[in-house]
Formats: sequence, C-alpha cells, structure tokens
Amino acid sequence: MPAPTPVKTTMPVAPLKIISLRGSKEMADAVNQYLIRRRRDLARKNKDLEMCPGYLEPSYLIPVHYSRFGTGEGNVRLEASIRGTDLFIIGDVTNYTETFKVCGHENHMSPDNYFQDIKRVISAVSGKAHRISVVLPFLYESRQHRRTSRESLDCAMALRELADYGVSNIVTFDAHDPRVMDAIPLISFDNFMPTYQFLKALLKAVPDIQFDKEHFMVISPDEGAMDRAVYFANILGADMGTFYKRRDYSKVVDGKNPIVAHEFLGDTVKGKDCVVIDDMIASGGSMVDVCRQIKERGAKRVFICTSFGLFTEGFGVFDEFYEKGYFDKLITTNLTYLPPELYKKPYFACANMYKYMANIIHTLNHDQSISTIKSTTSKISKTLSHLRSSIDREDEENIGFGLADEIE
Repeated sequence: MPAPTPVKTTMPVAPLKIISLRGSKEMADAVNQYLIRRRRDLARKNKDLEMCPGYLEPSYLIPVHYSRFGTGEGNVRLEASIRGTDLFIIGDVTNYTETFKVCGHENHMSPDNYFQDIKRVISAVSGKAHRISVVLPFLYESRQHRRTSRESLDCAMALRELADYGVSNIVTFDAHDPRVMDAIPLISFDNFMPTYQFLKALLKAVPDIQFDKEHFMVISPDEGAMDRAVYFANILGADMGTFYKRRDYSKVVDGKNPIVAHEFLGDTVKGKDCVVIDDMIASGGSMVDVCRQIKERGAKRVFICTSFGLFTEGFGVFDEFYEKGYFDKLITTNLTYLPPELYKKPYFACANMYKYMANIIHTLNHDQSISTIKSTTSKISKTLSHLRSSIDREDEENIGFGLADEIE
C-alpha cells in the first residue's frame, strides 16, 4: 500500500473557513491560532502554498450573529461570504453557561438548542460552501446510541439529519459507541481518541510514574470502557482490571436502573499506581466509588483519565474523595466546557486537545489521509522509548523530568 502524500506537498480542496457555535469561542480561537502558525510555517517551506488563494489569512474564523426572538425562536446570520469555502462548524454542545430569554425568562442553552443552531448555520450557508464539515467534540446524544426498549434513537436521527443537510464530514472524539456511524454509511465519520494527550498530561502531572506490570495498572470502571482500557494497557505494557456494575433491574431511577455495587475482576492492585480510564464523568458517583474500592484494595496512587468532564452535579463528591485520599489526580480534556473553579483544584490536570483538533482540520482541508493522525501508537511508543532511555541515564529522583514538554 503506498504511503499517504505528505500534507505539505498538497493543495487544499478550497479556502478554509471556521464557524464557531455560541459557547465554543475559546476552542475555536485556539484552533484558529494553531492553524495560522502551522500554515505560515508550511508556506515558508512550500512557496506554492503561499500563492494559493485564502491559504494565508489573519484569521479563518467567520463572524456569526446568533439572535433570539421574544418567544425563544432562533436566528443565525453570517457576516462574511462563505462561497466556495471548505467550511468547518465547531460546537461544544455541553456548554450550559450560554443563555437566552423566552418571554422574559432566562434559559440556559442545552445540547438540543446547540444542535438546532448547527442546522441554522447550515441553512444560512444556503449551499454556497464547497464542503461542510461538523466538528462535535462531544457527539450530540451519543449516550442514546441504541434502542433497548420503546425509546428514541436520538444520536442516529441527528446524524441522519446532518447527512440530509449536506454535511460531508462529521468529526468527533471518543464517541460513546462509534458504531453509531452505521446510521450514515455514505458520510465520512471520524472518531479520534485522546490517549496520547492523556499520556502527556499524566507525565507532566506525575513525572515519577513507572509504566510496567510491577508498578502500574489500567482499570476499566465498567464493561463499556473495556476497549479504551485494553488499548492503553497493551501499549504501556501493563496489566488491566475491570469493574462491572451490578444493577437493580426491578427499579428505574432517573431513566436508568440503579447500581447496587461495583464488582472487580483482575489481578491485585496492591502497591501499584492505577489509572481509571473512561469516556465521561457525569455526576461522578460511579467513578469515585471505583476509586475508593481500588484504594481500599491497597493501590499506591489512583489517577482518573476521562475524555469529557461534564460534572453535572458539581465538584463536591470529588473534593470529598480527594480529601479522603481515594484518588490523586483527575485528568480530563478541554473538549467540553470546564468551569473556571476546576482549574484551581489541586487534583486537576488538563489534557489539551486544541492542537490535535487543528491538525485534524488542516489535514482534512488538504483532503489527505488522517490515518497517521488517528493512530497515535507510534507517538506513544516513541514517548515510552524516550522515557525508558531517561531511566537508564538519570537518577531515580530525576526520572521523567521535563519529558512531557519535549514531546510533540
């Protein structure tokens, strides 16, 4: 199979433009700045890119005005031309801080409201863009991905709507179940994992961590997170354990069967550093209970890695369990809204995803294979090789110092 053509030697399919939903300005601004710097560097190496219309821009963001009528009905107005562009719509559908008024009453934006705004943006584009891609870091309604009784299939229906609206690419991260892409077999659906960014953040937060079977273990908090934990454990050369949720199927509380207990399957965790990895934290009750059980089984330190820190019921339970010593660090990405007070927590570490997102958009704009971006195995292997060589060279107290800062 021939190697993919390097991005720096190809031309973009059309001038790149980005539209940000309400509540996603910080994310879009960061991605925009990464793209500006990246393209300036590439243009210096390839003069043909410099001559390409719209390749070097002071900003790739399109100004958009979102408004509401008194009844709460929405309206979107684009304030610049998007004709012939390769348009990317970026939206964090979980940012509840944005508000609007309905008959004088203040309402917080919900994922449903944001999804309607995506459709309004596409409607405002009016078919004038060369291509439309939607970047949903948290896939809308991803937890409602399958039908188990007489219930709605919200995620599949949403994807079908976007396909019907003419969207060519859908980009998301750590989808709850990526098999939902089967609903749109003729549309590009790309699911990216933050495993490499977790590793970088973990090395920065815990520079003395040792990745081997004697000192380290990866834990899946339930059967749904097994694939993530298996990959992380295999590539780090560590053991893996898992919990399964014992539920009371005779009751339904808040739309689900309540958890009676978490049962553990796996080797001993005694004296080991343990990483609990999952796709999201909602209320956090299940996650901290898993951490408590791991710690009570004799784990040395417990770290939480989760793609989406939603914290739907605040930080109280995390503050309490951190004070009790049940976990040591909580690492989550900035793909969803994170309250400012979280950054002040002594246990928090952020896995920055904005540069990764910018690289994805840049590669798609050049219409090139994203297989090398999606597969981070080689990067993780290089990082581990670097780490092991550091162990051979340095005294134990200096192991890993500055390593994460050297990793690209």
